[in-house]
This record gives sequence, C-alpha cells and structure tokens, in this order.
Amino acid sequence: MTLTTIALCVLATVAVAEGIALIVMTRQRKRRDAELEELHRRLDARATLLSGGREAVKQVWQTANVLRKEGFGAAVRSSIEDLADWAEVERPDLARLVPDGRVAILFSDIEGSTALNERIGGRAWVRLIESHDKMVGRCVKRHGGHVVKSQGDGFMIAFARPDEAVRCGIDVQRELARRPNGIRVRIGIHAGKSVRRGDDLFGRNVAMAARVAAAADGGEVLVSKSVRDAVTDQEFDGGREVELKGFSGTHRLYALVLDPAR
Repeated sequence: MTLTTIALCVLATVAVAEGIALIVMTRQRKRRDAELEELHRRLDARATLLSGGREAVKQVWQTANVLRKEGFGAAVRSSIEDLADWAEVERPDLARLVPDGRVAILFSDIEGSTALNERIGGRAWVRLIESHDKMVGRCVKRHGGHVVKSQGDGFMIAFARPDEAVRCGIDVQRELARRPNGIRVRIGIHAGKSVRRGDDLFGRNVAMAARVAAAADGGEVLVSKSVRDAVTDQEFDGGREVELKGFSGTHRLYALVLDPAR
C-alpha cells in the first residue's frame, strides 16, 4: 500500500469520525435546547403562579381592610356603582336625547338583592328580574324616558325633563307596592346640563345621580335640589343633609311623598 493510499484512508476515517461527532453534537444540542425550553416554561409557570399568589394575597388583604374599616356592605358593589363606572368609561352621548341640553338621570336598583337572590334561589331570582325589567321598561316608555344601560338589577335612565323622571319613579314604586314579591327598589334622580362626551361635567352629573340613588332607602324616590326646584306639581318632604362620596360638603336631598291611596 502506497503512502498516498494510506493518507486517503486516514483522511476518510477522520471525515467519518468528524461526521459522527457532528451528528452526536447536533443531537445533544437539540436535546439541550429542548431541556432549556422546558426549564424556561417551568420557570415562567412558577413565576406566574407566584405572581398570581401574591396578587391574590394582596386582594385578600385589601378586602379585609375594607371589611374592617367600613363593614361587609362596603365590600359588595351595587348595580348603581357598576352602572356609574360604566357610564364614566363609555360616556354615552346624553345630549342627543334632549333638545335643550338639560337631562334628568335616574338610577335604580333592588335593595338587598344579593341576600334576596340567596334566599329565593337562582331560578326564582331570574323570573323576578325578568318581571321587574319588563315593568320598569313599561314605566320608562310611558314617560318618554330612555334606558341608557341596565345591569343586573339596576337601571340608568335618561329623561328630557325632571318631572318625567319623577313620574316614572312614582309609577315604579306604585307597581311594586301592588306586587306580593316584597322587593324594594331604591331610586335616585338628579338633573343637570348635559354636554358632549369628553367634558368633565358629564361625569359629575352622572356621579351625582348615582350618589343620590345610593343614599335612597328601599321604596323611596330621592331627588337632588335641582330636581326638587324644577318639579312643582309633586310633594316632597323637608329634605335631609347627606354626605355624598366624591363630593365635598353636605347636600340636601328630598324624598318624594308617595300617596298610598293613589
């Protein structure tokens, strides 16, 4: 065997060895990449779990602080609060509903709805809400109102005139008084100048109407001073001074005197 042949054999052997080594290294690299990817996935999952756990603990502590400071009722949001928050974000164009830019806003919800739902059960609650929604819808239509948004057991309704809003509230309370289901609805009304979306005055008027409703008792139609001054054909009580969340000072609110005989 000549030296040339021997050299060629050696080179071929080296080439085969390098090829085998390359194949082995490639497989090892792929396996290592897969292992690293799996490790990253597990670390990400653990980080997400830890982060979620910390957030859950944070929420628990926040809720506990609210309960400790303000009582159980403060930790449960009402339909009125949810509707007011929705309106603040969505900013529906109430100005298009009224020719002179002045709008009366009515908020309502069922007093103690969570406890009532638990007491009567899910199916009965659904039937009650369906009946309630239809009744409110009839009253709103009768007085030329516009349901801006309904959510859960609550309504946000707009009227062109405060007297229409008050009469709608009267009809709702009278309808409920004739029914044996025992539910009581809080109604609050505020009237103010409506402006195009984007102006802070819009949010202030909606928030005021929501706060008035939140201050009402079940079976009551409570109104702000602007409504009281605008409606002269209805009887109101002497009013009460109330602190409203998000508004400085106290505000005098008036309850409509409902005539049971009517």
